[in-house]
Amino acid sequence: MQVFSFITHLDKRYLIVSGACLTQFTVIGLLFAYGLFFKAFEVEYGWSRTLLSSATSFGFVVMGVLAFFVGHLNDRYGPRPVLAATGALYGIGFALLSQVTQPWQLFAVFGLLISAGMATNDVVTLSTIARQFRRRRGIMTGVVKVGTAAGQIALPPLAAILIAIYGWRLALMFLGVGAVLLLLFAALLMHSPPASGGIGDKADTAGYGLREARGTRAFWMICAIQFSFIATLTTIPLHLVVHGMDLGLTPAMAATLLSMLGAASVVGRLSVGALIDRFGARRAMILCFLALIASLLMFLVIAAPWLLFAAVAVYGFAHGGLFTVISPTVAEYFGLKAHAAIFGAVLFFGTVGGATGPIMAGRIFDLTDSYALAFAALAALATLGLTLVLKLPPTSPSSHH
Repeated sequence: MQVFSFITHLDKRYLIVSGACLTQFTVIGLLFAYGLFFKAFEVEYGWSRTLLSSATSFGFVVMGVLAFFVGHLNDRYGPRPVLAATGALYGIGFALLSQVTQPWQLFAVFGLLISAGMATNDVVTLSTIARQFRRRRGIMTGVVKVGTAAGQIALPPLAAILIAIYGWRLALMFLGVGAVLLLLFAALLMHSPPASGGIGDKADTAGYGLREARGTRAFWMICAIQFSFIATLTTIPLHLVVHGMDLGLTPAMAATLLSMLGAASVVGRLSVGALIDRFGARRAMILCFLALIASLLMFLVIAAPWLLFAAVAVYGFAHGGLFTVISPTVAEYFGLKAHAAIFGAVLFFGTVGGATGPIMAGRIFDLTDSYALAFAALAALATLGLTLVLKLPPTSPSSHH
C-alpha cells in the first residue's frame, strides 16, 4: 500500500508538471505570435511600431501589479481556480484583438484581459513546481519552461499559416478560442497535494514572509537583476520577426527565427535547470548573463540576415536560462513560506523593465530606422545586471536542494 500511495502521489506531481507546461506553451507561444500581426496592423490602420509595442508594454505593467495579488491568491487557494479564471480571460483577449479598430481598444484588451494570463503564467505555475520538487527544483522548473519553448516553436508558424489561409482577423479568433480550451484543461491538471513525498515535511512553512524578505538586501538586488534582463527578454521576441524582415527575410523565414529561439531556449532551460540543482542559482545566472550580453553584441553588428540565426541561437540559450533561474533563486534565498508572493513581487519589478524595453526599441526604430541603439542600450543594461549578480551573497549548499 505504501508503494502504491507513493506512485499515486508521484503521478499527481507529474500531472502538475504537465499542466504547468501546457500553460506556459499557450500563454508565451501566443504572446510571441503577436509580433506576426504587426505588419497587418501597420497596413490596416497605419499604426506605428511604437504604438504596437506600447500596448504590450502596458499589458506588462498591469501584469506586474496583478502578480502581487495572484501570488497571494495562489498561496491561499491553490493554482487551479486562479489559472482557470485568468486563462479564460487571456484567450478571450486574443480573440478580441481581431475586432479592435482603435488604439484604445488595443490597450484595453492587453490591460484588462491578456495581462491576467501573463500574470499567472510564471507566478502560479513555477511556485507550484517549487513546492512540489525541492531536490530537483531547478531541472523541473527547466522542464516546465520547455513548455514555453515548445509554444515559441509551434505557435508563431501556426499563426503565420492561419493568417495566410484565413486572414489576420480569423487567425486571431481561432488562436483565442484555442487558448481558452487549452488553458482551462491545463488548469484542471494543476492542484496542490501535500508537499511531502520527497520535498520535506516542513518545506512549505520554512523561510521568509514577504515583509521579512523586503527587509533584506538580497531581495532588492534580485528585483534589480530581474529588471535588468526582462527588458531584453520582452523586446527581442517582439521585434525579432519584423527585424528579420527589415534585413531581407521573407515573412515565413522571419517567423522561423522565433522557432530557432524556442529550440535554443530548450537547451538553455534544461541546462540551466541542471546547473541550478548542482551549483546553485547564482552561478547559473552568471552563465545566462554572459550569453545574453554576447548575443546582444552580435545583434548590434550583424547585417547579413543568415547570421541573425547564429545570434538568435546564443540569445535563445540565455532567454531560456534566465526565465528558468528566478523561481529557484527566490526559493534558495527566501524559502517556500511565501514563495508565490515574493516571486510575484520580484516579477513586478521585472515588468517595469519589460514594459519600457519594447517601447524604447519601437521608438528608436521609428526615429532612426534601425534597432542598433536599442541593442546597445539593452547590452549595457544586461552588463549592469551581471554586475549585480556577482555581488549577490552566496547561499548555503543545503538551500540548493
